[in-house]
Amino acid sequence: MTRAVVVGSGPNGLAAALTLAKAGVDVEVLEAADTPGGGTRSSELTLPGLVHDECSGFHPLAVDTPFSREFDLAAYGLTWRWPEIQYAHPLDDGRGAAALRSVEDTAALLGPDRRAWSLVFGPLTERFGSITADFLRPMVRVPSHPFALARFGVFAALPASVLVRAWSTPEARALYGGVAAHALRPLTTLMSSAIGVALATAAHAYGWPVAEGGSAAISRAMIRGLETLGGKVVTGVRVESLAQLDEADVVMLDVAPRAAVQIAGDAMPHAVRRALTRYRHGPGVFKIDFAIDGEVPWRHEPSRRAGTVHVIGDYDELAHAEREVARGHLPARPFVLVGQQYLADPTRATGSHRPLYAYAHVPAGFTGDATAQIEAQIERFAPGFRDRILARHVRTTQQLQQYNPNYVAGDVVTGANSARQLVFRPRPAFNPYAVGIPAVYLCSAATPPGAGAHGMCGYNAAQTALARL
Repeated sequence: MTRAVVVGSGPNGLAAALTLAKAGVDVEVLEAADTPGGGTRSSELTLPGLVHDECSGFHPLAVDTPFSREFDLAAYGLTWRWPEIQYAHPLDDGRGAAALRSVEDTAALLGPDRRAWSLVFGPLTERFGSITADFLRPMVRVPSHPFALARFGVFAALPASVLVRAWSTPEARALYGGVAAHALRPLTTLMSSAIGVALATAAHAYGWPVAEGGSAAISRAMIRGLETLGGKVVTGVRVESLAQLDEADVVMLDVAPRAAVQIAGDAMPHAVRRALTRYRHGPGVFKIDFAIDGEVPWRHEPSRRAGTVHVIGDYDELAHAEREVARGHLPARPFVLVGQQYLADPTRATGSHRPLYAYAHVPAGFTGDATAQIEAQIERFAPGFRDRILARHVRTTQQLQQYNPNYVAGDVVTGANSARQLVFRPRPAFNPYAVGIPAVYLCSAATPPGAGAHGMCGYNAAQTALARL
């Protein structure tokens, strides 16, 4: 029987393992940490009974993909839960904006920008299934749905600073700016609209769901599915060289590009080694998990019902903050993302105590303490928030890298979302998963389609391996 070893048990490593195992390959997953799951781990980080997502918290691109359709993870215990409001953006005077599942209902709340929001996101939402069929795969290929992808590409190719001009009100501009900021790059750069357009459209097409019981439920379901196919996961095993895997017929590396170079050693061709060594990582995040008593007292009432809240002022303040982070400076008022997963999944809370997820965008490798800035930003839009804090759990950029070595210098999306790397990720190649060594493949979020708990990087890489087999 063909034997495969997967290095790393994040959602991409596990997706690769499932795909290979279903095809009859004998699969073993090796994980350096004591707990599997990579970016889909959850723990009681603050108080007993409060479940916190340690990294990935919301999963808009995971609910309808080729991987999710082939592997019914619900059969292994995964249940998706949706908040009433997918994401919100409060403003200083108590106003703000909120994204609902319906394009029309969202647009209706945007006053003069109603028509413009519908014109951008209405047609994209209707065709999003066809669009994702193409952008969840490598971009260097003939698209299956060229016209739908072209419409998406028209908006995705623009700098966010250009697309935002489609809207005139502070509310609509902020609502779009908040999702565009997920790119973790200056909003004036080419293709800085791409991730914002994808996430905003996904909110209407699929919502921004959470996994019941925490994101760890995703990896638990994948592991159960793998075990039913005869595969297994072994924790506490650090792979430092391909020599440790010399009995494997196929090797899948769910690691960052430079880690792949180190593991492969001299077996990797010089040109591939050079390209992967030059792969760029982006800014980092500084994460705090709070235990709070009661709800966050947002002045903007819809934010009290939103799964995700983008916490910063208007679009101009947001653009300034992202520009400063890219220059290596922590802004006085950084972009803060707050996750209220317990609104969709009350099993994560206990009594009046709630788990609250928050991180700020910070420069790569930031060595300072952003706690004061994060709390000040939340307090700014939710007066009285500090009085509700019961406990904190802090992770710096360095601690995030220790938690998951793929998060180099706190880069939780495993690579800068520059225009070049959005298209040619992790290097220009017809097969971006190949590393120049027969039967060895890279399958982490550094490969197409990028970050997220969708598992598509691993699924695509495994399909490449199976085609060769």
